[in-house]
Amino acid sequence: MTTYKTVNPANGTTVKEFETLDTAGVERVLAAAHSGYLTWSKTSPKHRAEILHKVADLYVERADELARSIAVEMGKPLAQAKGEVQLSSAIYQYYADNGPKLLEDEKLDVPGAEESVLQRKPIGALIGVMPWNFPYYQVARFAGPNLMLGNTILLKHAPNCPQSALLMEEIFQQAGLPADAYINIFASNEQIADMIADPRVQGVSLTGSERAGTSVGETAGRNLKKVVLELGGSDAFILLDTDDMDATVQSATRARLSNAGQACNSAKRLIVTEQYFDEFVTKLTASFGETTTGDPLDENTVLGPLSSQTAADTLIEQIEDAVAKGATLLTGGKKIDGPGAYVEPTLLTDVTPDMRAYSEELFGPAGVIYKVKDAEEAIELANSSAYGLSGSVWSTDLDNARTVANQLDVGMAFVNEHGTTLPGLPFGGVKRSGVGRELGPWGMDEFVNKKLVRVSKK
Repeated sequence: MTTYKTVNPANGTTVKEFETLDTAGVERVLAAAHSGYLTWSKTSPKHRAEILHKVADLYVERADELARSIAVEMGKPLAQAKGEVQLSSAIYQYYADNGPKLLEDEKLDVPGAEESVLQRKPIGALIGVMPWNFPYYQVARFAGPNLMLGNTILLKHAPNCPQSALLMEEIFQQAGLPADAYINIFASNEQIADMIADPRVQGVSLTGSERAGTSVGETAGRNLKKVVLELGGSDAFILLDTDDMDATVQSATRARLSNAGQACNSAKRLIVTEQYFDEFVTKLTASFGETTTGDPLDENTVLGPLSSQTAADTLIEQIEDAVAKGATLLTGGKKIDGPGAYVEPTLLTDVTPDMRAYSEELFGPAGVIYKVKDAEEAIELANSSAYGLSGSVWSTDLDNARTVANQLDVGMAFVNEHGTTLPGLPFGGVKRSGVGRELGPWGMDEFVNKKLVRVSKK
């Protein structure tokens, strides 16, 4: 049985526990979400936008409360937590500002009739299965566009973020959203599978592990339900050349260690041309070694704990497997003594395909550095991963960098920046990183009925 509880990863203390839905509760929320859809879908886009505007404002007003909640629940340092709250507010604001325009009928220039129009209509109640690493941002990517469309939402959050989940539901209701348009549910995986199969549910969006995505995708496919999956990543940070190594190292440190390295699109594989390899390794090793962990509730903390002891144990196992098979440990590699789920910032080189660190996602403050001869070899190594979320290319030669970026098998490629997320940019990957896109106009094109209305004379 799934247990929903807040356990502070900085000290291992259980703060509060919550009960999971019973059988009657499952039926109650399904009926409410479906009934809510019949009403919410008939409201005007202007009215929906007004509510999302209020949601965006409330995230700003309650930023300190929201940030503190996730600092306690999953260990995100307060400064980073406040940044996530700000980004989430911006996403709701984006859909409030742009949603009504995106929902206007599109006239098609197709001959043979008086008029051919494409309408964008909601499809019904949706299930969102969200992860713990960005508790507010991940929900905003899903909830913002779909509430704007007129769909309703059953939101299953990660079991270790129940209080943050309840805060989001509270804010929606405070903004004036009907209670049955967005319903937080503490449900088990088995209950979610049953809900996906229910005819009142029209689709499911999951952000999480590859294993979870496989399970949800299988259930959705078996029941002919639309699915969006944002899964793992092993993103490449390709350094071709630089005229400022210190700045490049600072960017690489931030790209790998932000959120304690617990981001699907963080820079997990650092691929460096041989001319710059030694200097990069020396300076990045020093940068990692100087990055200290601290209490996430301290405003000055840069690197907090991992989300749980289990997460820390898994990362250590991956590191130890690599070292045992011949990888070079440059720095870190150990859990930090004490009750919290802290792991030292870690760097590895000489990682080979027989090691777990080569093919598995390292979800924590650990990176792998590879030496390559040239851009061609960098592209080949970057594309050898089963994942294809994003990647970045760093160079003073923008034309060359653009050429390399264009050859990466990813959903998002960046030049001289990494992992940029903005409300108007599409987010999503290819290969085993998932299917579908979120954010921007594309976020409103997933769970929508693109309805053709064609009018001809008799």
